[in-house]
Amino acid sequence: MIESAPSRITLLLLLCGLTETAAADGFFDDAKSEVLSRNFFLSNDYRSPSPTGKNYKQEWAHGFIGTFSSGFTDGTIGFGIDAHAFAGLKLDGGKGHSGTGLLPVDSDGRSENDYSSAGGALKLKASRSTLAFGEMTVETPVFDTADKRLQPEYATGFLLTSREIDNINLQAGHFTAFKNQDSASGKGDFYGYGANTEHGSISFLGADLFGDSPVGGAVYASELTDTWHQYYGNLHFKQAGIFLDANLYHTRDTGRALAGAIDNTAFSLSGKYTVGPHAVMLGWQRIDGDTPFDFVGGDSIYLANSIKYADFNGAGERSWQARYDLDLGAFGIPGLNFMTRYVRGNHIDGTHAPKGGAYNPFAADSAEFQPLQGDGGKHWERDIDLKYIVQSGAAKDLSVQLSHVSHRANSAQAGDDIDRIYVVVQYPLGF
Repeated sequence: MIESAPSRITLLLLLCGLTETAAADGFFDDAKSEVLSRNFFLSNDYRSPSPTGKNYKQEWAHGFIGTFSSGFTDGTIGFGIDAHAFAGLKLDGGKGHSGTGLLPVDSDGRSENDYSSAGGALKLKASRSTLAFGEMTVETPVFDTADKRLQPEYATGFLLTSREIDNINLQAGHFTAFKNQDSASGKGDFYGYGANTEHGSISFLGADLFGDSPVGGAVYASELTDTWHQYYGNLHFKQAGIFLDANLYHTRDTGRALAGAIDNTAFSLSGKYTVGPHAVMLGWQRIDGDTPFDFVGGDSIYLANSIKYADFNGAGERSWQARYDLDLGAFGIPGLNFMTRYVRGNHIDGTHAPKGGAYNPFAADSAEFQPLQGDGGKHWERDIDLKYIVQSGAAKDLSVQLSHVSHRANSAQAGDDIDRIYVVVQYPLGF
């Protein structure tokens, strides 16, 4: 149910009032709160009709994201809370142009005029370990909520973070509900390319290793209920303008195998060299297996060639990337940054995906199995990004980002031929 405008305002006032009460009572230490004003315009120009038959999707919306993070009470076990509230308003977008992911879509295919949500988590701290329970954002290589549209994604469950060992950050979590970027409430559904698990859960355990050292890494393992076990490893090196990064995932089906049989290995290598205001990055990525590399949570893919539109994660796919970054502060415009990149993928073959599984389902209308991708799939994507952050004055920290994305694919890759434009203006309001 979409909440009314007064309800949204009440949520934001409640969040700000909570901060003031906490400060007045002295119950919380180091409490922080912020409201982020986000204006988002997104235009999708399909060069061929989209799966929904649309040639054009365009929406413009404004959102307010309120966050409150407390400190902890004194004592052996400290208590605190994290809370968030969101309100989104449609500025433009009719029935024929809906479905960009900025706004919910009603049963008639129209964008909702507004939507809002709120949530929070109770947190406990002992020594250098913290346990949070409730609705929150999550950031791990095997389950990562995204913040790519008007509202961030959120997950409900518990998250344990421990830094008891120097240079090692241990994390463990179990989540039973997920709130999509265009939804007002969380549900017990976790959706990927084929791994659509309803009333399930995702659990993980892992560690980030030696993050402050020139050589670091990470190891994680996760389970999506009755769908898969997924394992992740990272090794990276950073020093004197050089950053080398290697990522590896291995996924196998488990339990009832709701997405079908899976035996998939995905890995990427990338190297970045920075000299002065210039940075050049080259990346290579490969997927070994008869199914795509699948994941749930919008950012739960730490492979080098997962970029703005495509993830280059098709069955058997190989891809490479060239990227260039420029800090225009060196040329007298501090706060202005430019980025462009190109990624090309090929060797996709989805025809060997197990029949009857999520990646090769049986279509009753044609009485045939229809794999998500064919044989000989290939595609490319080109991104251009320009971002400016105001450095001083009354508008300090206001950011304006302009992005253009082009993606082209053949029929075997099954992706859209699309040109996409983003315009995002953000301004943080601290309290």
